[in-house]
Amino acid sequence: MFDKMKNILDLLKAVDLEQLQKISQKIDLGQVLNAVSKMDDNQLKGAMKLLTATSKKKELPPINGDFYHIEEKLSTADKIRQLKVRDFMEKEISPIVNNYWLRDEFPFEIIEKFAALNICGYTYDGYGCAGGSSLMEGVIAAEIARVDASIATFFGVQSGLAMGSIYICGSDEQKQEWLPRMQQMKVIGAFGLTEPEVGSGAAGGLTCTCKKTESGWVLNGQKKWIGNSTFSDITIIWARDLDDGQVKGFIVRKENPGFAVEKIKGKMALRIVQNGLITLTDCVVPESDRLQHANSFKDTAKVLQMTRAGVAWMAVGCARGAYENALDYTRKREQFGKPIASFQLIQNHLVEMLSNLTAMQTLVYRLSEMQDNGDLKDEHASLAKVFCSLRTRDIVSKAREVMGGNGILLEYNVARFLADAEAIYSYEGTKEINSLIVGRSITGFSAFV
Repeated sequence: MFDKMKNILDLLKAVDLEQLQKISQKIDLGQVLNAVSKMDDNQLKGAMKLLTATSKKKELPPINGDFYHIEEKLSTADKIRQLKVRDFMEKEISPIVNNYWLRDEFPFEIIEKFAALNICGYTYDGYGCAGGSSLMEGVIAAEIARVDASIATFFGVQSGLAMGSIYICGSDEQKQEWLPRMQQMKVIGAFGLTEPEVGSGAAGGLTCTCKKTESGWVLNGQKKWIGNSTFSDITIIWARDLDDGQVKGFIVRKENPGFAVEKIKGKMALRIVQNGLITLTDCVVPESDRLQHANSFKDTAKVLQMTRAGVAWMAVGCARGAYENALDYTRKREQFGKPIASFQLIQNHLVEMLSNLTAMQTLVYRLSEMQDNGDLKDEHASLAKVFCSLRTRDIVSKAREVMGGNGILLEYNVARFLADAEAIYSYEGTKEINSLIVGRSITGFSAFV
């Protein structure tokens, strides 16, 4: 009996005098005390817990999109490098990214700071590059895209497509001339394959031509959607040889006569990326600037296979950024007197997002393992691109949904992820083309026209 009286007194102490006065205006305190007196010890303890819980700030779990702890597989050195990239993106890029995205401009002031990270050409051996793993290269791409997919695309063009073309298809002299300076971002590169009328059909339908003459190679035609090209120092141009019909690659310098770039405006996605329409008019390129080991589209495809895996990782980063921003928002946004993260339907959306994200992370982790082991084939990279870009679309859509009307405002970041996911979905091979590459592998039949 004594314990019960003590519990009742403790219960009353949990409510201060001012609260009692307010309560007495709404309910009959005599009836409440009568009801309390009839409670057993367990009921009283439950009531005490209910009253005191409201006065304590609930400690929430950390926001972390790596639900299966995949990052724990990284070595200590790689983990330090990952966190260094994350810190750079959160401190240097996050505060400025929405402003530049809205203005359709590139923040040139970040290039020198970006170079200091020493991550360009991460997997290449020599030329100032780290000679690191494809796994860590993927993690870097995801970390950058987690804050902004535009900056990740800029970096992917520089480190992957442009440097990769020279690393895979260039002569020793070309590698020595360009790669060390590109690694330090003292030379910015671009990659010109896509054309105004030729996207998915690049393997057999390039209209940009090249012809060998006494004065060098003469290039004519156009390239479209070429990232970095409005300010790049060099652009890798792929053209069809009029003499043998094979695709060849060239290092075209920005000062080359006959080389002109017009900025593409009015984009709804990746607005920080400066895409250009390149026009080549009797543009003469010396033999010394022809990629010496690029003699057919098969050589071009080697570069694309390597970078397609990076695009899958980029999709993972974009999806993770959207998920983590949405989760943070739902824990702070209140409706009906409590955070919307406590509602069943919101939690269902968040779990679906996390499920897709986790599946993507485990897929690209295995993909990079295969790449490091030398087992990667076109169909493996294509499957990752198909799945990850498709699931990213789902995740960013649900992220916008749980944020309601605020989901379309740049200040909450998810609107930018939502728009940028559309570009990731299409570039480096559309879903349909990559699906046909996988389909050919599993059926033995080619469905390409």
